[in-house]
Amino acid sequence: MRALIVDDSRAMRVLLARILKEAGFEVLEAAHGAEALEQLRRGGGADLALVDCNMPEMDGFEFARAVRSDRGLDGVRLLMVTTECEMEKVIRALESGVDDYIMKPFTKEVILDKIALLGMEVA
Repeated sequence: MRALIVDDSRAMRVLLARILKEAGFEVLEAAHGAEALEQLRRGGGADLALVDCNMPEMDGFEFARAVRSDRGLDGVRLLMVTTECEMEKVIRALESGVDDYIMKPFTKEVILDKIALLGMEVA
């Protein structure tokens, strides 16, 4: 399975990549939503995308709406991983089309549990 990590923080991409690789995922990375969307549409598809909320060029909400409106990307599961904890942001994320929401800081177990809840196998 392939996972795309979309976060403007390189440190966060490295941390999530390590967790996902240990769980058996092939990992792709993007620094913002526009770059991630281009990767997905260019054929670098993914089964799962872990997306930050606040990013330059295209934030996580815009990215989620773009993915959900593209029939060619129907199979991509979306997890928003962010420091935003206000209920309004959680609701906005879910309305944008994300499948679930994870607040930073998180543990490896939280990430893997959320992925498993999406029906995806983790090693």
